[in-house]
Amino acid sequence: MGTYRKMSNTVVGLLFLAPALLFFVLFIGEPVVATLYLSFTKYNVITPAKWIGFDNIKHLFADDRLWLTYGNTLKYVLILTPMHAILGLLIALAVNRNIGKGWKYLYRTIFYFPVLATSAAVAVAWQFIFSKDFGILNFLLGKFGVSPIAWMQSPQWVYVAVAIYSFWKFIGNAFLYYLIGLQSIPAALYEAAEIDGANKTQRFFSITLPMLSPTIFFVLVTTLIGATQIFDEPYLITSGGPGDASRSVNMYIYEVAFQHHEMGYASTLSLSLFLIILCVTVFQFSISKKWVNYDRD
Repeated sequence: MGTYRKMSNTVVGLLFLAPALLFFVLFIGEPVVATLYLSFTKYNVITPAKWIGFDNIKHLFADDRLWLTYGNTLKYVLILTPMHAILGLLIALAVNRNIGKGWKYLYRTIFYFPVLATSAAVAVAWQFIFSKDFGILNFLLGKFGVSPIAWMQSPQWVYVAVAIYSFWKFIGNAFLYYLIGLQSIPAALYEAAEIDGANKTQRFFSITLPMLSPTIFFVLVTTLIGATQIFDEPYLITSGGPGDASRSVNMYIYEVAFQHHEMGYASTLSLSLFLIILCVTVFQFSISKKWVNYDRD
């Protein structure tokens, strides 16, 4: 009877898991296997895939344009990851102060609303904002005596333009995670520290940061992965220009796959990006034990 009951529970559990497992196999597992296979082929969608062994991998290491886009992607990682992780925390700390609930609701709406807006739609507006001759941003800077800046035509300023757009569009994600983490810290800890004579700075470094470390770790991991996979911001704002100055790896993969129709080589590029993200993420998790505190007792 006991064995029968265990088998019944197992069958019921598998039935509940079946939709999720089916979704994973069809939309994640199968594409991954197909990508792995296509990375060893020459395939242009029109004709059947032709097995070419390691030729795509050899091409990858000899592709100077790929390494240029990897360099661009590294710049995005170094700019966007600390920007979202640090500024998101500062905004959350400011909103989490002892202010009225109505103000907190207003600030949450202001900072998170851009995340909900359609990227393609708001990017059109930001292209006008960044216009060198007619943009509102250069108009405002001109009031302070700043000469017009070629935001989307300069290889140097294009990263600043993407960073400004990314901050406005996506800072709400990090901000909301931090705000939820701050509000989950028990108030009794701050009260006990205040009774012991700890000032605001001491309470921040002794209570807030340790208790918020799991949230900080989550934001760092997701933000770094997002910056490595960046596509929307440079594609919609700069189209990868000028030249390839702001073209990311994901944009290059898209170009190879859907403009040049080299699906085999694009699959190899995708796997290279996947392996880099995997290695970086594993490294982040391996060092997280040294500074992330999951004990809330």
